[in-house]
Amino acid sequence: MLKTQKTYTSNLIAKCIVSSLPFTLLVACSNLPTSQHDSPQTKASNTLLIYGGPILTMEGMQPTYVEALLIQAGHIEFSGKLEQARKIAPRAQQLNLEQRTVIPGIIDAHSHVNSVGLQQTVANLYSPPDGTVTDINSLIAAMKSWQQKNPEFIQATSGWIMGNGYDDAQLKEKRHPTAAELDQISKNQPVLILHQSGHLASVNHKALEILNINAKTPNPSGGVIRRMNNSMEPNGVLEESVVFSAMMQAFKSVPPDIMQKMALTAIQTYIQNGYTTVQEGRADAGTSELWRNLAKQGKLPIDLVSYPDIINEKEYMLKHGTSRNYDHHFRIGGVKMSLDGSPQGKTAWLTQPYLIPPEGKANTYSGYPAFPENKTVQDAINLAFEHKWQILAHANGDAAIDQYLNDIDTATKHYPKLDRRNVIIHAQTMREDQLDKAKSLELIPSFFSLHTYYWGDWHREETLGVERANHISPTGSALRKGILFTEHHDAPVIPPRSMMTLDTTVNRVTRSGKILGAEQRVSPYIALKSLTDWAAYQYFEENSKGTLSKGKLADFVILSDNPLTIPSNKIKDIKILATYKEGQLIYQNPNLKNIELKTSP
Repeated sequence: MLKTQKTYTSNLIAKCIVSSLPFTLLVACSNLPTSQHDSPQTKASNTLLIYGGPILTMEGMQPTYVEALLIQAGHIEFSGKLEQARKIAPRAQQLNLEQRTVIPGIIDAHSHVNSVGLQQTVANLYSPPDGTVTDINSLIAAMKSWQQKNPEFIQATSGWIMGNGYDDAQLKEKRHPTAAELDQISKNQPVLILHQSGHLASVNHKALEILNINAKTPNPSGGVIRRMNNSMEPNGVLEESVVFSAMMQAFKSVPPDIMQKMALTAIQTYIQNGYTTVQEGRADAGTSELWRNLAKQGKLPIDLVSYPDIINEKEYMLKHGTSRNYDHHFRIGGVKMSLDGSPQGKTAWLTQPYLIPPEGKANTYSGYPAFPENKTVQDAINLAFEHKWQILAHANGDAAIDQYLNDIDTATKHYPKLDRRNVIIHAQTMREDQLDKAKSLELIPSFFSLHTYYWGDWHREETLGVERANHISPTGSALRKGILFTEHHDAPVIPPRSMMTLDTTVNRVTRSGKILGAEQRVSPYIALKSLTDWAAYQYFEENSKGTLSKGKLADFVILSDNPLTIPSNKIKDIKILATYKEGQLIYQNPNLKNIELKTSP
């Protein structure tokens, strides 16, 4: 394990105990930066004093609170006693929390920001609690309603009618809609609905025609065209690489202004959920350049780190490389690769068969790799090692995790030992022996504990069975082994709801109210570490983010309640009241009264 990581995890098993605190109303304010030539009096007036509530610094392995913060020029100038803060800056502007809680800015360990803009633009096909679709009829109705209200967007996509977020696990029929059913939306225009996992989709017959998919079309590498029973005719359901090709076809003619609008809509959603650093995972060159251009225009209020696809964007990466420094809040942090699919969609690559295989598959079916030839994966990892690019590898199934661990191990033996901080994204079915090997290879697992709520029952009863389902996203095991881990929501798979992410990491309660793997639960403090301090470490940014420490960026969030003292089953209901980036107020809950700053006499 890395020396730095050892410092972070030296007291991982320590029990976190905090006292309860009362809560009242929030007083919100903004802060303006000061120039290098400000007078002492002006500098003092541009300093922000925060006090009057629990300020949770997230330093160390046990909860630490301070009475006050002083914010100056986008950084934390002081963190400590209120009396001392008042002496340092007697004329500072003041933010009285009135017992609301401050935590560091939340850091998105993995998601797809631009796709969140897409999800908020096309038809919402999520099931409750994020939508209203419960069966195929309500899905079709939602699509028709969106179609009537969005003629301009449909025209921009050359006639494609699109929706996002349906989940066969939550539909009454417990299956994917077929091409024939989607023909009810339109027979003359292509229809595409994206599965909530992002790894499957259903299309109508017009879309199949445009995509040149028919009975004679073979399955492409890393993908599947599902067929009608006892026939080679496509039934409209697509998997993995076929889905990505279909999406590229649908969006090839969308004007830049619409793409920019979707992107900025997504950014606002993250900010409203307390995120101050976000990720564009598995980016293509166009998406990375979209963000770079928005950043140069001054339109990125928070930090965005892009991870281009190393397989498809090799030349782009060789040209641009990576950077640890932001340029107007944008940087390329490393590369992404996807080694398999999703467990809820039954495309993740497992070592043992699925409990119930997909329709038409044998009982021995265990998913499949994204790259049948391992040389493709090994060559990509070698390339990243050679150029010192951090790797984020999507690996849900334990067979895919084995592939990644083995190939990382091989590369480690042939390249210099460096602080690389390579990441296993999702790591859903990670076994105990794989955790041990990941620790020895200094890898960071980024878990997806939201699955315990959204698909916990499905995994127990349909995909994995009780034993494997209980061990999904094994945060408790990682903690006991002294492994630093992060948590993510993989938006738009699940909306970027930070408090829901925190809740599921702590509680692991399924939709039906069952606890999924009680031994894998962790305390609220540890769960919050995975969204702040440890997430900053994943990004090589532990010296500037993740804790409310002197000298770090003044990225912080004001919460309605303290996650450490509120009943654990109420964590998901905590409200984000305000988000600050580098001392600037970038979001305030619209339900709060905007109270002006007060200046000390």
